Amino acid sequence: MKFRLWPKSLVGQLVFAVAVMLFVAQAINFVLLSRGMRQQALAHGGGMAVARVIDAIERDRRGDFRRPQNDEEARERAQKLVISDTMPPVPVGAVRLPDLAKYVSGLLDETNIRVESVDAWALPPRERQRLRRPEFPDRAVIVVAKVDGRYFAVRTRIAVGGNRLQGFLVWQTLSLYLLLLVPIMLIAYRAARPLRDLTRAARANPALRDAEPLEEEGPSDVRDLIAAFNAYRSRIATMLSDKDRMLGAVGHDLRTPLASLRVRVEQVEDDQLRDKMIASIEEMTAMLSDILALARSGAGTEAVERMPLRDLIGELAADYQERGKDVTVSGVAGVAVLARPMLLKRALRNLADNALAYGQRGRLSVTAEAGRARIIVSDDGPGLTEEQIRTLVEPFARGEQSRNRATGGAGLGLSIARDIAEGEGGSLALCNRPGGGLDAIIELPVQA
Repeated sequence: MKFRLWPKSLVGQLVFAVAVMLFVAQAINFVLLSRGMRQQALAHGGGMAVARVIDAIERDRRGDFRRPQNDEEARERAQKLVISDTMPPVPVGAVRLPDLAKYVSGLLDETNIRVESVDAWALPPRERQRLRRPEFPDRAVIVVAKVDGRYFAVRTRIAVGGNRLQGFLVWQTLSLYLLLLVPIMLIAYRAARPLRDLTRAARANPALRDAEPLEEEGPSDVRDLIAAFNAYRSRIATMLSDKDRMLGAVGHDLRTPLASLRVRVEQVEDDQLRDKMIASIEEMTAMLSDILALARSGAGTEAVERMPLRDLIGELAADYQERGKDVTVSGVAGVAVLARPMLLKRALRNLADNALAYGQRGRLSVTAEAGRARIIVSDDGPGLTEEQIRTLVEPFARGEQSRNRATGGAGLGLSIARDIAEGEGGSLALCNRPGGGLDAIIELPVQA
């Protein structure tokens, strides 16, 4: 499965973008603060070291260093200041600090003291432990400046605040996340929830006339969008109602003269001519019924019911068998769907009629997988080409072009079945079987 770092939802994208920007901002802040604290530590420790070096140089030149009064004062002076003609020894494990040495050298140059060299070392842990003051988290360092051939070694301290800085930035980042991300999530959710409702409503069958208007909520832009959607859906419902009234009128006005014509045709004495005329009238009547059924599919006038497919398929097969048609049941999964019974039966009858017309016999079966029920109508016909599979579900498209009712009809059966399946939240698919024949599959969501 392909991993997608960028979220798909509006809330996820806003939260992810803000979180990343906060992290980047805090990283820049950490770098700047670390650099500032480092410069401050160098300024404090380096300034102290320079002051002690200058004081030692001046006093050494005047020769006014008094002798220590006792051994303790001598040890303390040895820890803080060493003046000798040779390089004083550096404690084992000391770490060189070139940045501090460079900083001290620059400060000494600014005071017009000609420095031959400057070195700085951080004392090893044992030495730092002996000199540490608990209330000041710092590092003890030694700075050695060579001036006029003499070495002046002084002790100083550099503040250490890296751990405290990191802890401060961590708490600051968490606080910013809480202060910014929580309101952003609430605002984004307030905008996204009406959009999700709008998406569900847009995916619903537009022919459902009793759909309630969506509540206009969320930001003003979202409310305007929902208002426009409600207005469009109201117009669509009005147009569909007008279409149904027009179709009802057309169907009534056409069926009445066809029935009257059928009565007159019955009086024709020529049997052969009468049978042909009656067949033509029946073909026109059947075509009219198919056209009206296609136009009205998904109109939503029938109530939706929970239907066990085992009962539906058994009843459908029994109807065909009573009329002497070769329609059998090969296996039905014990699942149910939520649909309109008469429309779903109409779709299955259209598929079964096609199986009988083009494949000699039909077999009905039902399988279930991943929450979807697949109603399969199989035949033993020659199958279809890929081009025919793409085009036969369109209105008035037929594999046999004569449009004779005896060889299939007006080419509306698959279109009606497809529209009914989609109106029930499913789909219709046609596929050739490897061993020959065609499977017409209506797939619907399983109702628990």
